[in-house]
Amino acid sequence: MLVGRFIAVFGVACVASLSAHAQTAKAPLKDAAGKEVGTVDLVQTPNGVLLKMSLKSIPPGEHAFHIHAVGKCEPPFTTAGGHFNPAGKKHGMEAADGPHAGDMPNLHVPASGQLVIEVANQTISLVKGQPTSVFDADGSAIVIHAGPDDYKSDPAGNAGDRIACGVIVQ
Repeated sequence: MLVGRFIAVFGVACVASLSAHAQTAKAPLKDAAGKEVGTVDLVQTPNGVLLKMSLKSIPPGEHAFHIHAVGKCEPPFTTAGGHFNPAGKKHGMEAADGPHAGDMPNLHVPASGQLVIEVANQTISLVKGQPTSVFDADGSAIVIHAGPDDYKSDPAGNAGDRIACGVIVQ
């Protein structure tokens, strides 16, 4: 009987492991010249998605970063579309009718141009088929902007040009 229980528990553990593995993604970030400037690893959690970002060679200062609605990154990265916004909300964490699901807090990049940060987003999902999934018909991308997000101006927070982009892939 003990062997039967071990197999059942082991089988459940394998299924759980496969399920967790299927709910991860990544986004390799490149600048407009095609140079790799960082990576974002995304992990589905019970409370949304954890984004683990590692940047290099990003200009120092404050930068907006968002999840954009289209999984396409052709310079100047306007191909990534607007912010990921399946609920049709206004832009910004300070907006009465906001925020977009893809709105994220500003990044504060030090003089070295390198930054490692983890950010949780409770309004997106990596689970295909869910209304908030970044894996919809045209995919999604992560975009870093030249300037900071003001957290209120619709539709994009006056964040400036798009300086880096990465398509979210499994």
